[in-house]
Amino acid sequence: MKKNIFLLFFVPFLGLAQTSEKGIVTKPFNNESRLFKDWSITVGGGAAFMTNADVTSFYDGKVNWGWNGFVSLDKQITHTFGLSLLYTKGETKQKAYLNDAAGVGHGYTKFDQVALLGDVNFSNLMRRVDNHSKFRWALHGYAGIGLTGYTTFLQDNNLLSKWPLYIEQKMNVGSLTYIGGAGLKYNVSRLLDLELRALYLISGDEEFDGGGWSRTASPGYNLINDSYTDNAWLFNLALSFKLGKHPDHLRWVDPLQDAYTKASNLEEKFKDFKVCEKGDMDNDGVCDDWDRQLNTPAGARVDGAGVALDSDLDGVIDLNDKCVTTPGPIENNGCPK
Repeated sequence: MKKNIFLLFFVPFLGLAQTSEKGIVTKPFNNESRLFKDWSITVGGGAAFMTNADVTSFYDGKVNWGWNGFVSLDKQITHTFGLSLLYTKGETKQKAYLNDAAGVGHGYTKFDQVALLGDVNFSNLMRRVDNHSKFRWALHGYAGIGLTGYTTFLQDNNLLSKWPLYIEQKMNVGSLTYIGGAGLKYNVSRLLDLELRALYLISGDEEFDGGGWSRTASPGYNLINDSYTDNAWLFNLALSFKLGKHPDHLRWVDPLQDAYTKASNLEEKFKDFKVCEKGDMDNDGVCDDWDRQLNTPAGARVDGAGVALDSDLDGVIDLNDKCVTTPGPIENNGCPK
């Protein structure tokens, strides 16, 4: 216990010993003072499915596979939060049954999206600071907004057999969409991360699946489902290329863990250091190793060296001095005659 108390008081003095007489020396935060990488470029691709829509990628127990690919420029702000500028391009394929005359309608949606994506590193956020091991897996959560442009195609056996339905949405302020999801990252090396990511794209309109220009427009595909927004799932396998000269990227660093590790190493360094080995013979609170007065009377207040206090410097310690603040002879108990 006494050793831990000693270390607690010893650590601040180590820091003070490294400062100048004018105070703590600080440096501006610039590229030269950075300790970690904080930029990366991520590329990935995988499957895309139209869901929560009228014309969907899942019909009659079968899956109509689509695709998507993306590239992003990532900036890690802190060890738990980052931002990405994301560009995604993809195509979903979907089917729906309207009536016997139309049969099974089939079509596709081709889309492009530019989004600003927030990235929360849950593994760094919830990691125990007393866990000194390096971690190679991390769970990330994503949420953001973007602009999405798309074109759709829909054809069936009735009205749309000879004149398929085409819908085009330009990428502008009227094409605001939302996106969110999660990813599991693996730290492959100092230059590369591997990630399995799932994102949910919320279009905010009913035209995204190609079912019609409005909810009540002919031929009526937009009435199949009660939803007023068509959404899509995007599943990706991605590679993240970490940019910079430093060995570690900020997303894989926990500053609190680093501080606890250094404190633990310091304690390990001083584990054989024995404090108060000779005890405290006069029970004045100062170990005999540093006590300059080993026979301090019981109850006397002492200074840092274990010497009984004599506030008025008259040769009578405060414990026996009847006039603590006024000098006086010893024979008069420290009071003036």
